[in-house]
Amino acid sequence: MASLVEIANQALLMLGQKQIISLTEDSTAARYCNGRLPYIRDTVLRAYPWNSAIRRATLAQSSDTPAWGYDYQYALPTDPLCLRVLEMKECSDGGMDWKVEGRYILTDSQTCNIKYIAQITDPNEMEVLLREAIAAALAADGCFSITGSTAQQEAMLKIYEKKISEARSADAQEGNPDTLIDDTFLDARL
Repeated sequence: MASLVEIANQALLMLGQKQIISLTEDSTAARYCNGRLPYIRDTVLRAYPWNSAIRRATLAQSSDTPAWGYDYQYALPTDPLCLRVLEMKECSDGGMDWKVEGRYILTDSQTCNIKYIAQITDPNEMEVLLREAIAAALAADGCFSITGSTAQQEAMLKIYEKKISEARSADAQEGNPDTLIDDTFLDARL
């Protein structure tokens, strides 16, 4: 089973460092990984609509209303935490005008169904290439702090770019696209 320590160790191995036993052990590498891994994980998750991090929710209307501009507000999910709203669907009145402000969605719609990127904290819920991308991001982020080498940091950034591209490509190939574009040129070629 995958763990946060394994993701940290993958990053440390990329940097040519010794592996750690625990994120709380008394070493520079463990302290760095313990402090930065949650932020790096959330940054990578938020940056792309990973299939393993997408969730759907029907939100409850807040008793408070926006001061102006919209009729209703809905609190964003906290379990799991919403990192980014991808879309709002099935509005009761057909209106699709909405905006995220703070931890709320503001809209004129009387219902609010969303698709969002969730904060996934269990690495076992992540696809393996996503875990690799997070490890590469952690290695790139911590390279200079851990090794003191700007040249190695540049190399780690290139590795991260390769890993994230590979992970996105594989992720995009799973399932059907949510939206198909009607294109008469393409239809004529069939």
